[in-house]
Amino acid sequence: MSNVTELLFEQPASTTTGLWSGSDTTELAFHSWERVRSRARRIAGGLAGAGVEHGGSVAILAGEPADVAALVQASWMRGAAFTMLHQPTPRTNLETWVADTRAVVAMLGAAVIAVGEPFAAAVRDLDLGAPIVSVEDLAAATEVEPVPAAEDDIAILQLTSGTTGVPKAVAISHGNVRQNQHAMVAAAGFRPEDVVVSWLPLYHDMGMVGMMLTPMLAQATAVITTPLAFLKSPLKWAEYITRFNGTYTAAPNFAYSLLARRLKRAPEGAYDLSTLRVAVNGAEVIDESTLDEFVTEASRFGLRPEAVMPAYGMAETTLAVSFAPVTEMFSVDVIDGEVAERDGVVQREQVQRTRSLAKLGAPVPGIELRVVDESGTVLPADRIGSILVRGDAVTTRYLGPDGYSSAVDAEGWLSTGDLGYVTESGEIVVTGRKKDVIIVAGRNISPTVVERAAGVVSGVRPGGVAAVAVRLPSMAREGIAVIAESDAAADADEAERIRKEVARAVYDDVGIAPAVVTIVTKGALPKTPSGKLRRSLATSLIPA
Repeated sequence: MSNVTELLFEQPASTTTGLWSGSDTTELAFHSWERVRSRARRIAGGLAGAGVEHGGSVAILAGEPADVAALVQASWMRGAAFTMLHQPTPRTNLETWVADTRAVVAMLGAAVIAVGEPFAAAVRDLDLGAPIVSVEDLAAATEVEPVPAAEDDIAILQLTSGTTGVPKAVAISHGNVRQNQHAMVAAAGFRPEDVVVSWLPLYHDMGMVGMMLTPMLAQATAVITTPLAFLKSPLKWAEYITRFNGTYTAAPNFAYSLLARRLKRAPEGAYDLSTLRVAVNGAEVIDESTLDEFVTEASRFGLRPEAVMPAYGMAETTLAVSFAPVTEMFSVDVIDGEVAERDGVVQREQVQRTRSLAKLGAPVPGIELRVVDESGTVLPADRIGSILVRGDAVTTRYLGPDGYSSAVDAEGWLSTGDLGYVTESGEIVVTGRKKDVIIVAGRNISPTVVERAAGVVSGVRPGGVAAVAVRLPSMAREGIAVIAESDAAADADEAERIRKEVARAVYDDVGIAPAVVTIVTKGALPKTPSGKLRRSLATSLIPA
């Protein structure tokens, strides 16, 4: 039996700690880990009846965290891997979603699709490529004993947020999960008495691994609501931290910005954030102004500034690559942006064009990291190149429509697709995604630099900017295109004002004027199910 399944199924399960689950403050219900395990045993019996065997696959479409927790354990009890399917929203094109889901289910070879609320009624009569069984029907079965799982058995097939439309999953083994758990416990000082508070989607690696599996394996308390609950009322996040004395939370940069704006308008004493020990900021580019804004506003409610922890992670490493020091105030590296873009060198003195980048800490235990140039030569500190990682938490395989393929080279190194550098003190700094770099006038410009500059313009929606390379028929060379969402897109005069101010803001900050600025309506920018920009698809919004 793997270390992970031994922890879950052989050790006594807690009757006093567990999962608070629900979509509203008044609806939160407590499920002890003992209760979750007991329900999982019955669901495992249902999965056995549905033909799920050792080495098999279970697809999960459920929004209620308590259902998800039990389904995860039940899948592992059967020696199977689980996959959280991407969930449809009211804005989802159902026909497209069905086609995409069928492709994913076929790739997984899933024996069954386990469905819970709020999706059960909506998908009951759809053909998704495998039998659809409700969580309640599965839980009506007789308990079964766990099937032994090995360390190299696949535990999770984590769907990636690719831009090609071709499904792909990261194959995460039980051994990968075990090593990531050890690393997060050590790097973040995670302990059984911690109280995790989260609203992150459980089909995303940060939500599933960081916010559900970590407390589950440590038998700590977790308070997990839904993304919709947060989007409807961002202050619920602070409310739950206050109510449950939350000590550990995590979210992408945009969420901290949104919460900071809400806290700014909140009355004194409305919330108590003094219990928060760790607030991980990761999953997307971290903006210094957001860190500062959140600390300023949250400090009014007792937040300790050193609780804010910039981090670096990805599904391919199960989750964690690096964490900023848990007991120190976060820090940024102030460098010359133009020198970095032109020469790939970090220059901190005589800076002409300032660029501030969050330091993401040293690699967590068990992760090795190096930076290489185009030829694969390892670069010294303060030289920008491609980031590679390896270690026991790093996947070795991807699953695609044509089967498994290697994720690492002959020496076990995985290319992250990110660009960055390591400081003299060993801290990681990410400068951008390699595939998104815009090359103009001999400079390798990260789109996030352009998007940050455009995003400060009045009328541009927060998080609603994409910068891409463009070369229209009238252009002699590649240039920068900016697509910005605005609620005023239909107002010709206001849209023109925003367009001009975006162009000026980008020129002032980057030193290069965008060749094209396009103003679009709210929600026009294509995004992955986890909310990341699909820049390559955004080019279709640029007028010919």
